[in-house]
Amino acid sequence: MTGVSRRAVMAGGAAATLAVGVGAAQRPPSNAARFSLQYAPHEGSFASRGGRIEQIAYAADQGFTAWEDNEAAQRSVAEQTAMAKALQQRGMTMGVFVASMPKWAQSRPLLGASDGAEREAFLADIRASIDVARRLSATRMTVVTGFMDPRVPVDIQTARVIDVMRRAGEIVAPHGIAMVMEPLNTRTDHPGVYMRTIAQGYAVARGANSPGVKILADLYHEQIQSGNLIPTLDTCWDEIGYIQFGDNPGRNEPGTGEINYARIVEWLRGRRYAGVIGMEHGNSAKGRAGEEALVAAYRRIDQA
Repeated sequence: MTGVSRRAVMAGGAAATLAVGVGAAQRPPSNAARFSLQYAPHEGSFASRGGRIEQIAYAADQGFTAWEDNEAAQRSVAEQTAMAKALQQRGMTMGVFVASMPKWAQSRPLLGASDGAEREAFLADIRASIDVARRLSATRMTVVTGFMDPRVPVDIQTARVIDVMRRAGEIVAPHGIAMVMEPLNTRTDHPGVYMRTIAQGYAVARGANSPGVKILADLYHEQIQSGNLIPTLDTCWDEIGYIQFGDNPGRNEPGTGEINYARIVEWLRGRRYAGVIGMEHGNSAKGRAGEEALVAAYRRIDQA
């Protein structure tokens, strides 16, 4: 996840998009082979094909079986409902949306601060997100554990983050939902965030001790911050609730950087991973050529 949305590019003219796009989503499936794992594109992955609903239809025609939308909670109920209908008609699984959007420009919230007001606001966002998850049939929602407070010792902040995540877990777990905490790299994209590695997420998840609190393993961020991807996944596997791909450098499709995603896919198959894998990255080339390259890149790693 980034502070600048890649998914909102096609969000303008929502009413027209919904009217035209629902018909596109109802097209019969093509003969394209379904991917063996649930890779999830997002709005903007196939921008040349039309609006959000049309992109869902196109993704399904290429064999994708999942979708994710960071901004879903900020969309209207009508847009959420239309997206859910399109996914259901094409037999696609909804991946993550962001349950409590950070204020990136302000480096907030400070969930480990001495003042508990931002923790209470975070919990209010989590409560409000349950209805969004229900509409979308989503069982995972992304949370960012905020930014560091330089005035408070790190261990105190950790204790407070664990406490608030435990409370949030109590809110979502009865609904069959898990929040997935996303560690973000500080070297390239998100200086100052609290949670920086999957290992740190593991410690918080173990402390929260809730089926509603897991880790989002975004391998782009982890590669930049720590590397050692497969051993880290293996060690922290019991607390990982969602996975996202993105190559480094560049944060584009697999094969454009240094990460051996074919080997990671092979490892995930060995683990019998059946969850969604978010395509949390851009396209290395613009337009339809870039979209075709995106599909081809996932075909290659899916054959591992």
